[in-house]
Amino acid sequence: MTNKKMKLYIANPRGFCAGVDRAIQIVEMALKKYGAPVYVRHEIVHNKYVVEGLEKRGAIFIEELHEVPSDKPVVFSAHGVPKSVPAEAENRKMVYIDATCPLVSKIHREAERYDKVGSEIVMIGHKGHPEVVGTMGQLRDGAIHLVEDIEDVKKLSFENIDNVAYITQTTLSLDDTSEIISALKIKFPSIKDPKKEDICYATTNRQNAVKALAEKVGIVLIIGAPNSSNSLRLVEVARKAGCKSMLIQRASDIYWKWFDGVEAVGISAGASAPEVLVEEVLGSFKNRYETKIENIMTIEENVIFKVPAILSRDDR
Repeated sequence: MTNKKMKLYIANPRGFCAGVDRAIQIVEMALKKYGAPVYVRHEIVHNKYVVEGLEKRGAIFIEELHEVPSDKPVVFSAHGVPKSVPAEAENRKMVYIDATCPLVSKIHREAERYDKVGSEIVMIGHKGHPEVVGTMGQLRDGAIHLVEDIEDVKKLSFENIDNVAYITQTTLSLDDTSEIISALKIKFPSIKDPKKEDICYATTNRQNAVKALAEKVGIVLIIGAPNSSNSLRLVEVARKAGCKSMLIQRASDIYWKWFDGVEAVGISAGASAPEVLVEEVLGSFKNRYETKIENIMTIEENVIFKVPAILSRDDR
């Protein structure tokens, strides 16, 4: 430990959101009900620590349904899946539990409603992200047009520009998305907004909390996985606010030279990062510096999502 003093500002809210909490609980309950192994299609949430912890308890993570024996239960990840996946599971008479975040499911239903009235549907999101793949897979090929930036908006061309609607991935940057939405509204003045904001409450709250941190510190550390969209957006938000920011998965990823000349550090965590990793990072700082910790509360969260009824029933 050095004599150097370091002020640590901790973001609130941070870490697990209700959808992630629910998804992990679903896998734990499935293991308890059916016994190991329980198969999980795709990482249940994008966090190595969480995935490895569930693997130790008997979860087996796979990418496609054909990897699962027909007599074993399978859980679909929080990011959602194309309709073809549960259809295949039903065809094989498999037991499956859908851990799709209810806020992602809301976007699926929104896309279906727009499709029923013949709207051209534009989705703002990142190509290849599981949530985007799942949402676009709710409808026939070509029914949803993906845009990642303003350049993609410029390429859009529809015959009926008066019947266009947009949806968004839940984990995007609020600021970047607002720029794309503005470009869409200029090109398609009558474009329909979602009835309720698609970017989820947890994404919004964590980004606002990071903005508050960035005003007070020399560097912001975001704890999260490199394939976690919401964690990467938190890094971007801090940097756009004019603050240096780094993504780390564990305390062991910290490069202490980052803090040369820095007197205050902000710490937050993506929506799929458990609190134990935040405590691990704080412990590393305490071992190295004389620390003073202050929690920055921007909003309180009290959202809870119910787990699927199948997990509460006695049947196997």
